[in-house]
Amino acid sequence: MKKYVPAALLLVISVMVIPAVPAFISGKSDKAVHEVPQPTEFIFDEEPSAEKQVFSAEPYKVLDTVSGKVLEVPVRDYVIGAVCAEMPANFGTEALKAQAVAAHTYAERRRLSARSSPSEELKGADFSNDTSKYQGYFTKERAKECFGERFEENYSRISAAVDDVLPYIITYENAPIIAAFHSMSGGFTESAENVWGAPVDYLVEVDSRSDLTAPHFREKAVFTREELRTALETAFPDIKLGEDMKEWLKVLTISDSGTVLTAAAGDMTVSGGDIREALGLRSASFEVSIFGDEADIITRGFGHGVGMSQYGANAMAAEGKSWRDILSHYYPNCVICEG
Repeated sequence: MKKYVPAALLLVISVMVIPAVPAFISGKSDKAVHEVPQPTEFIFDEEPSAEKQVFSAEPYKVLDTVSGKVLEVPVRDYVIGAVCAEMPANFGTEALKAQAVAAHTYAERRRLSARSSPSEELKGADFSNDTSKYQGYFTKERAKECFGERFEENYSRISAAVDDVLPYIITYENAPIIAAFHSMSGGFTESAENVWGAPVDYLVEVDSRSDLTAPHFREKAVFTREELRTALETAFPDIKLGEDMKEWLKVLTISDSGTVLTAAAGDMTVSGGDIREALGLRSASFEVSIFGDEADIITRGFGHGVGMSQYGANAMAAEGKSWRDILSHYYPNCVICEG
């Protein structure tokens, strides 16, 4: 049976699936062990039919949040800038290519969404360069600032990777997919249903245990009694916290992938995502320990955990896997389409 996401929720997901802190900027590139189902391979359509040619060569219209102007950015320049912003330049070439296809797919989906449901906020643009709402994007000038002395080397490397895959995007039922990606999973990627509340056929749990060896896979956040109280009361104004700090935050249920689904925050039941946002955690895969007047929270992975793991993609590239292999693993049941 096909699973469908309500249109309103689909729009929200398609905007919010990208890491809030691009991997390059963060420098960190934003489960229980059990039998893992084998992913379904992509169906590669080398000569797509007319109805599958959803890629457009028209420049993207990008709202510059600083000047307020709508800029026309050539597709190639935009995809290069998106990869510069979203993945470390020293990642494997095939991982960079996979990121380029995902970034291109994201932009195409946003363009279609903006045209079918225009937003006054975008002033006629397809999306903006506000990374809190949309995919990260560096202009060439911004890339020069970030890469410094290694600009020529890094920009050339990313540009070459983009050029190899520029015609391609990922589709499902003849439409660009919700190309969710994140820095690193908790060992298995998470389903869209567990994170956003609605199932998506191709955003499902897949094995990504190579993430366990990624830098900063496990991190500890420490909160004093007052820090935890302030954070919880700010996030949940109606919360009631007793004197026993051990009752302030408890994990209730977790998914098979290790994501906290529900947690008790004082007298309230909230989602793991709510706690992640309230406490500024790296992921919603976490454990809580209370020692006296201190709360230690151990997180696993970085990001929402849905779709492609960037560190997982890099590990696959190091193993000799191609960008097609990477995308087929993290986005099962989809089609790679050439415009």
